[in-house]
Amino acid sequence: MTGPGLAAALLLLAPMAVIGVALVVIDLRDHRLPNRLVLPLYPLGIAYAAAVAMAHGSVSPLLGAAASGAVVFGASYLLYRGGGGLGGGDVKLAGALGLVTGAHGWEVPVIATVVAVLSGGLFALTLIALRRADRRTRIPFGPFLVGGAVVAVGSALLGG
Repeated sequence: MTGPGLAAALLLLAPMAVIGVALVVIDLRDHRLPNRLVLPLYPLGIAYAAAVAMAHGSVSPLLGAAASGAVVFGASYLLYRGGGGLGGGDVKLAGALGLVTGAHGWEVPVIATVVAVLSGGLFALTLIALRRADRRTRIPFGPFLVGGAVVAVGSALLGG
């Protein structure tokens, strides 16, 4: 990535990072992901994907973002409806992060999802082993979604 597209993409990461930190704090404290913070990630994610597309001189990042956002949202929604432990805020956040991660190719949203699921699962197992939780304990998943996206996008931007 080069030129003004790269600068725009990096500039768009700043407000997304601020929102991400706020969502992590709120979800850890209140077990909620407020729409007033999650929903602005959608236009920011689309703008980010457009900037990545401009930096690459190709429409592929924009198409990848749209496909990834839809697939991640849809899969999360199915887990939510099937009683998979996700809340509605997690579903909306996952879709928004799918837009951002999908701008870097199909591998990046997969990495983000795997990191989120593995780290969230390891956290839950640790709490269970320490007898601080059981199988029915609600654990906020937003921090793990944000962390997975940070790892995956950071790796993509650093050329990993």
